[in-house]
Amino acid sequence: MPLGITFLVVRAIVGFLDKSLLLLPDAFQPDRLLGFNIPGLGVVLAVVMVLITGMIMANLLGRRLVVFWESQLARIPLVRTIYSAIKQIMEAVLATDAKSFRKVLLVEYPRKGVWSLAFMTSNDLGEVQDKTIANVISVFIPTTPNPTSGFVLMVPESDVIELDMSVEEGLKMIISMGVVVPNSEAYRKKVQQQHSVE
Repeated sequence: MPLGITFLVVRAIVGFLDKSLLLLPDAFQPDRLLGFNIPGLGVVLAVVMVLITGMIMANLLGRRLVVFWESQLARIPLVRTIYSAIKQIMEAVLATDAKSFRKVLLVEYPRKGVWSLAFMTSNDLGEVQDKTIANVISVFIPTTPNPTSGFVLMVPESDVIELDMSVEEGLKMIISMGVVVPNSEAYRKKVQQQHSVE
């Protein structure tokens, strides 16, 4: 049944995209040029159009539009604050070379015996570290299902448990409200090694 439904959905999409060829002028219709019908040609045309549009938008118009859009948003007081904060968070989370969100941790929060998923954001806390006795790290505890809001806590490094899951897997778990529990590759390998030692 899943295979049959998949086939029907794919066939419907291909058929729909093939109808997009009717938008071309009669002189450029593939059936007239080639003399026969090629199923799936609409899919190829759609992919090519999306790629060309993406290249034009990303390289020529896209950057100018983004700069113009951000300059307009910067003029609106409340929107400016919200937009810039969300943009900074997204850049920090999604940047491949970012130092933040390096590890997924378990932290006892909001009380002892209750565990929350957290992300390590920094272990270089400057003045905060100077004024605390224990070696502390900065962690971000996101709310669910919107991980852009949450709490920043400075907790002793000895009080956190580092998990093997990736940051992406941790975010999936938070966004899904704990429904999607990742079985990370690193964790599976660790379990296999423990079983092989036993």
